[in-house]
Formats: sequence, structure tokens, C-alpha cells
Amino acid sequence: MNEGWLALMQQAFSLLLSLDPDVWSIISVSFSVSFAALIITLVPSIMLGFLLASYQFPGRWFVTNIVQTLQSIPTVVIGLLAYLLLTRNGPLGDLRWLFTQEGMILGQMMICAPVLIALSQAAFSSIDKRAYETSRTLGASWQRAIWTVCRELRVPLLLAIIAAFSRILTEVGCSMMVGGNILHHTRNIPSAIALETSKGDFAQAIALGLVLLILAIVINFAIGSLRGKAMPRSQ
Repeated sequence: MNEGWLALMQQAFSLLLSLDPDVWSIISVSFSVSFAALIITLVPSIMLGFLLASYQFPGRWFVTNIVQTLQSIPTVVIGLLAYLLLTRNGPLGDLRWLFTQEGMILGQMMICAPVLIALSQAAFSSIDKRAYETSRTLGASWQRAIWTVCRELRVPLLLAIIAAFSRILTEVGCSMMVGGNILHHTRNIPSAIALETSKGDFAQAIALGLVLLILAIVINFAIGSLRGKAMPRSQ
């Protein structure tokens, strides 16, 4: 058994190091879709987090609770919602995004946004509101004032971005339902791992799992480093 596992690991590393086109196509789709979803969602989500943290307005409590609820919904349920939106008879059916990368991006945006909004709201709630007000008093535009606050909160906001990206990169339910798991087109790392494991092709599944494992290690070290920098040094 040990020799069998060693052979599988060798095959997995060989697939990665030999730049196997199927494996690297899956990796490329996964990262490109998730980066696109994150970039499109980033600014609106952080702005909404700032508004929820800084202002009292009718419906604020309702919006905050909806955001918190959406964070806990399983990704497969969000995938079902995205599927219903994009299906031929759905509200967005004319876009013809079902089983496309655009559809996957939309689904991942729906997963990413609540995480970014909730974590950025928590970050903005932790800072003295006078920082923004002082910037405005000194003549800064509202965009410049928000940018100043974001610079002060760069560590927690970076942690929020990392958490959101990790969630969408590793989700499988939404991507399989909306993307259709089409090789070289919509097959990403999590859906490929699920498929190859069910087929008994463990070498490719392990190779793709190693990519996620390496990414998780890098992200954890980055988070630890950021948190270390954010902690005040002892006198």
C-alpha cells in the first residue's frame, strides 16, 4: 500500500512539473474565474461594509442580517439560485451564461460578496469614526477620506480579501451546478477533484489537491504575518 501511495504521489508531482495541459487548464480556469469574481465584487462590497459600519439608515439592521445569513448558506444552495437565474426561463436567461465561465463568476460573486461585506463592516466598526470625519474636515473628498480609512485598516481588509478569495476558490457546489464541469472551459480545481476521485483517477486529484494545499499554506503564513504586523509591539 505504501508503494502504491508513493507511486500516486510521484504521478501527481509529474503531472504538475511536466505542465500537463489538462491539469494546468483546470488550474488556470479556477484561478482566473475566482480572481475575476473577487475583483468585480471588491470595491462595491467594501463600500457597502463602510456604509453599514458608519451610518444609521432605515433598513440597516435588515441588510446586516441578510449579509450575515448569506455567509452561512451552503454554496450549493447559492449555486441553485444562480442556476435558476441563468436558466433559459430565468430572469438572466437571455445572457446565455449557464455552463460558462461568466456564469461561474456570477455564482462566485454571490458567494464572495457577503464575506467581504461582513468582514469589512467589522473592520470599519473597529476604527474611530473621527478618522473619516477629520479627513473630510481637512478638505479631503469623500473618496479620499475613505481611502485614508482603508489605509489605516489595510491589515484587516487584506485578511477579509484573503478569506473571501479562499472561500470562492475552494467551493465546489456552485461551480459544478452553474459551470457544468466542462474540461478546458468550466472545470475548476474542486470540481475536477470530485470528478477524478469518483472515476478512480487519484493521481490528477492529488496533483490538484496539492495546489490547494500549497495555496492554503501560503495563505496561512500570509495571514499570520499580517496579524503579527498588526499587533502592537511590546514596550
